[in-house]
Amino acid sequence: MSLRLGDTVPNFTQDSSVGTIDFYDWAGNSWVVLFSHPADYTPVCTTELGMVSKLQPEFEKRNVKVIALSVDDAQSHAGWIGDINETQCTTVNYPILADADKKVSDLYDMIHPNANAKVTVRTVFIIDGDHKLRTLITYPPSTGRNFDEILRVIDSLQLTDNYQVATPVNWQDGEDVVVVPTIPTEEAKQKFPKGVTEIKPYLRMTPQPNK
Repeated sequence: MSLRLGDTVPNFTQDSSVGTIDFYDWAGNSWVVLFSHPADYTPVCTTELGMVSKLQPEFEKRNVKVIALSVDDAQSHAGWIGDINETQCTTVNYPILADADKKVSDLYDMIHPNANAKVTVRTVFIIDGDHKLRTLITYPPSTGRNFDEILRVIDSLQLTDNYQVATPVNWQDGEDVVVVPTIPTEEAKQKFPKGVTEIKPYLRMTPQPNK
């Protein structure tokens, strides 16, 4: 199936490096970053999983659980995790789904035959606490992901869920944000007491409201 933003992602039960996982039960009401890898014992993936392990405190601050996927089995994952911990100077403490039967890969459309019919591409699914797909990013197998960017996207999503704002180009947490066009300027000035700067009638900026 092809997932689109706003869709409820499908549930699944699958083996993993920490045992059998029912995805909805495991996720609970947390946000989730599900990210796929072409295969175990591959160099770019090794660096990625190590970085995600190091960023675990940042994900936890945002109520986000992380879970990886590779089309190898759990026994292979166990050996690979040892290599990741050794080479990346970390301890992987989040699950890696063992998708040898490609059940989850097919369910979430992670295999792109024109890229490589045998392995998953580097797909990132950001899923909210209601199991809704909020962001979908796909990289080719040759390109490692920027997980600082993924954290930035989560910050934007969680901010804009709670306030009538959007985040501009290259926005970082703590910087000014955009007032959404549906709010008239006079109303925006009441809603955002830190101030509203009108650059154009459709382009109004305000300090980040939760800082």
